[in-house]
Amino acid sequence: MTKEPPAAVWLLACGNQDRRDDGAALLATRGLAATECGQLDIDNLLGAPAGVPIVICDAAAGVAPGLVVTKTFDELLANPRGPSPHSSHALPIDQVIGVARALSTEPIDGIFVGIGGADFGFGRGLSPAVEAALPQFRSTIESLV
Repeated sequence: MTKEPPAAVWLLACGNQDRRDDGAALLATRGLAATECGQLDIDNLLGAPAGVPIVICDAAAGVAPGLVVTKTFDELLANPRGPSPHSSHALPIDQVIGVARALSTEPIDGIFVGIGGADFGFGRGLSPAVEAALPQFRSTIESLV
């Protein structure tokens, strides 16, 4: 029996495909070894293998539509009013990361990759700006995994 090598990163794709641009991360990570989570939860971070960096990807509010941004967890904690995931998280991302770090016996570190969304209403399909930037969003995610 062959043992699989440990994961290089823990990839979390957040969003909802029935909320237009909110489904961008789910589309961008198709075919990648990603854990899909509608909304980021503390357990998603605590479930990461010990010592493995985490990459969270999601549509982002507060960012120009189609713009791809990356922020370390430390940057998100230092500037909670900056670009943030749009998905309806139970807690804001900085609080999810902070609580997970406080509860974990292992370091929790990683990067958020976001794409600015234009339309988060009900329905399927991406806005033109997000659709055009989806290849860049995917390549940014791939470069981190």
